[in-house]
Amino acid sequence: MRICILGADGYLGWSLSLYLLSKGYEIFGIDTGDRRRWVREVGGESLLPIKSMIDREGLIRKLGGTFTSGNVMNYSSISRDIKNFQPDTIVHLAEMPSAPYSMMNNAKAVYTHNNNVIGTLNVLYAMKEYCPDAHLVKLGTMGEYGTPNIAITEGPIEVEYKGRKSMLPFPKQANSWYHLTKVHDTNNIQFACKTWDLKSTDIMQGVVYGTKIPEMGNDERLYTRFDYDQCFGTVINRFCTQAIARHPITLYGTGGQKRGFLPLKDSMQCLTLAIDNPPDEGEYRILNQFEEVYTLKDLAYMVWCKAQELGYSTEIINIPNPRTEVENHYYKPDHQKLFDLGYEPTIDMEREIEGMLKDLEPYRDRINPKVIMPDITWR
Repeated sequence: MRICILGADGYLGWSLSLYLLSKGYEIFGIDTGDRRRWVREVGGESLLPIKSMIDREGLIRKLGGTFTSGNVMNYSSISRDIKNFQPDTIVHLAEMPSAPYSMMNNAKAVYTHNNNVIGTLNVLYAMKEYCPDAHLVKLGTMGEYGTPNIAITEGPIEVEYKGRKSMLPFPKQANSWYHLTKVHDTNNIQFACKTWDLKSTDIMQGVVYGTKIPEMGNDERLYTRFDYDQCFGTVINRFCTQAIARHPITLYGTGGQKRGFLPLKDSMQCLTLAIDNPPDEGEYRILNQFEEVYTLKDLAYMVWCKAQELGYSTEIINIPNPRTEVENHYYKPDHQKLFDLGYEPTIDMEREIEGMLKDLEPYRDRINPKVIMPDITWR
């Protein structure tokens, strides 16, 4: 199968490229390197050392794939690459992925919308023009749903009015300019499937965590990035980095916020299941991708316990929440569809956290303590 991965230099994109190549897929990776620039803008750097894009191009070529520079914001560029490669599946990971970054100021909010919404429209038009039979696997986010006081379904909701039935998408309650771009993507992709008979899987992904996948081994050249700053470091990344730096583990507000989590190696499995089992022509499909739901204070306690076992002295503290969000709420999202496709969880969170702490320890001198604490607020 021919797979085009947009955003192949990112945390998920690089991992997925290596994972699929190891399983015999033909891979064509595209990236601008913008993730590296965004992280540098906020003073961060990947805690795990990663190779340059030029070096990665050579590594992917040795493994039998292709890795090249390209930009979804440039229609001529992305349409030419898609036309030439003729993919069976396009995995779209090429978006600015940070809520705090999008909330910094007007320029960052506008940039996020331009990059994410227009980039996805360019991909949709390139598919329509040059590979209408391909399957789009698009990375969305569980953050599109927000925290409604009802169970979150994966499929559309059936409603009836005056004897007429309609299928409506689950209501969205995005909580940042970034998350709103994902909602706009959802609407645009659903419209493209209905209008042009494209087929797409929208992955509503929870928080992915982990330092590496088995396909990387202990080869530093193959490591994926690991960000820990306030913008691009996910909550587990921040907690684990704070622990090995002997910095307090910082909970936003009460820490009662609930989120879905998934190990990196399981994310690879789930994305591959979506690739191998495409929807029908004209179908827009949603998969909620996570394994378990935890509160942030439960997560902080797990990191703290593992840190103590490994000899790291730290503490958990509560700090004012920089975001405007409900901190204690009902949260019950469905995620059965991936299990129906064959998803089998491989590792529990406590063991994965222990592995993360051990993997990060040799690089603790690379930590910049100035970027750990938040100073970007929603208010």
